[in-house]
Amino acid sequence: MADKHKTAELNFPVSLNRFISAAGAASRRKCAELIKNGQVTVNGKIVTAPGNRVEASDLVEVDGNVVSIGKRYYIMLNKPRGYTCTAADPYAEHKAIDLIELPNVRLFSAGRLDKASEGLLIFSNDGDYVDRLTHPKYGIPKTYELTTNQPIATDFLPELLKGIHDAGEVLKAIEFSAIAPCLYKVVLNEGKKREIRRMAKVAGCRTEKLLRTTIGKLKLGNLGSGCWSQLTHQERQASLSSK
Repeated sequence: MADKHKTAELNFPVSLNRFISAAGAASRRKCAELIKNGQVTVNGKIVTAPGNRVEASDLVEVDGNVVSIGKRYYIMLNKPRGYTCTAADPYAEHKAIDLIELPNVRLFSAGRLDKASEGLLIFSNDGDYVDRLTHPKYGIPKTYELTTNQPIATDFLPELLKGIHDAGEVLKAIEFSAIAPCLYKVVLNEGKKREIRRMAKVAGCRTEKLLRTTIGKLKLGNLGSGCWSQLTHQERQASLSSK
């Protein structure tokens, strides 16, 4: 089956936004910001319109660095507890990106896990792919195992599916079910910052452990903590499944 999400082969001319995203400079949404901020030039001239069309022969630069379409990388990592997902944080003692041994390849994460969380995290230099994994309109589900310090009241679980209010936001799971005492399966399709931890807190519990096990239909499986592997075509397709 052909990969309908493949972006390494573009049919020129394409929008500038799409080009630098496919080149791995950033996600599609971030690329639009770079362009509008005047950080992108085409053949030496600043272009601020993301929809500006470019040809394969055009010289495209972001902040003075030439970008081009090269090999695409798709990586799954089992992030350990204590590692941050932000590569740009100069104060982070341990960065998840540093666990991936691919010299001279610029990768960015498809979504994040907070420092205290662990489990499945995807990195790529394919901006279109990352956007499909992270943009709410695609509704890619992420599955977690939540361990709490005490059981959540059974009659409160339906409230977590209806949606609860916290700090001006509505927090809502598409599944929140008990696996064992103090162990829960949680499925989200639009993650807000520290959403599951906040839901547990509203339920009167403390999060002891939070492990992401699945993105789409891609499972963490037996990948060891701190280990990574390159995704196969079938695994990429599985990660993009919203059903």
